[in-house]
Amino acid sequence: MAPKTITIIGSLNADLVTVTPRVPSGGETLTASSFSTGSGGKGANQAVATARLSRPNPSSTSGPQPVSIAVKMVGAVGADTFGPTLITSLQESFIDTTSISTIPNQSTGVAVILVESSSGENRILLSPGANGTLQPDDFMSAECLGSPLPDLVILQLEIPVPTMLQIIRTAKEAGVPVLLNPAPAVPLPEEAFQGLDHLVVNESEAAILTGRAVEEVEAEDFQWDVVAREFLNRGVKNLIVTLGSKGAYYASSVGGGKSGFIKAEKIKVVDTTAAGDTFVGAYAVQVVNGKEDMGEVVKLACKAAGKTCEKSGAQSAIPWGDEVGGLHLR
Repeated sequence: MAPKTITIIGSLNADLVTVTPRVPSGGETLTASSFSTGSGGKGANQAVATARLSRPNPSSTSGPQPVSIAVKMVGAVGADTFGPTLITSLQESFIDTTSISTIPNQSTGVAVILVESSSGENRILLSPGANGTLQPDDFMSAECLGSPLPDLVILQLEIPVPTMLQIIRTAKEAGVPVLLNPAPAVPLPEEAFQGLDHLVVNESEAAILTGRAVEEVEAEDFQWDVVAREFLNRGVKNLIVTLGSKGAYYASSVGGGKSGFIKAEKIKVVDTTAAGDTFVGAYAVQVVNGKEDMGEVVKLACKAAGKTCEKSGAQSAIPWGDEVGGLHLR
């Protein structure tokens, strides 16, 4: 049987990571604990998470392993030293990179990341570079999604919003399900939500997309079912709100219309940089593999994200499928 396919259309960034005991105040200079470079971008991170979580760690197995999901990355890098490194990094996780373009006279996207070692929290400054060259005209026909058509398309907002909207239109016309992770969040038109199969947001993204203050949704007694009704009424079929160390909330308008809260396991947080991307990858793998128990899907996605938080880095911290207990690989 041919493997199923997940296509990720999104950003590829070079991550420039500085670890510091605390974030400096305005005008203050601090000596950092460490500096490193790595491969990142929400699109690329989610591609790596999807690929790794769909198969066992190759270092723990002998010989070729059957592949249940083929992962394809669509995006762009600049004609600089960062581009080839990012592409090679994806290939090391068995990702099809043939649809990544190298754009002349453009820099590769760069993310400057400050990690506060005392809490593991991060702050990110993003320079889109070549990611901004993906245009709506590039995605007018179903062929741009791949051949054969994928079983799921994953999108984020580190490419131009008009491009993301056109991809949703094209996928909808072709009958291809879409998972949207609207990060970094900006207000979106209603068409982004109409008939959307999967919407994965964190607290601040949910606030921005529903016109609320972040402080309101971060309140301990906030009722997420109110937000869920709003998104489901706008046409979203499955909503997941990731809540960091608290866990995640989910609600569906299909499959009996279930909803619930999943509590996160307690872990020692080192770096949260790619946790949300790992959640998306774990969720996508389970959905494409046919798992229907949404509570169990979200529980294992939280578990996978927690594994990422226990290591420093972005793509390098993402676990393989056999490193997440309960994530059954086909």
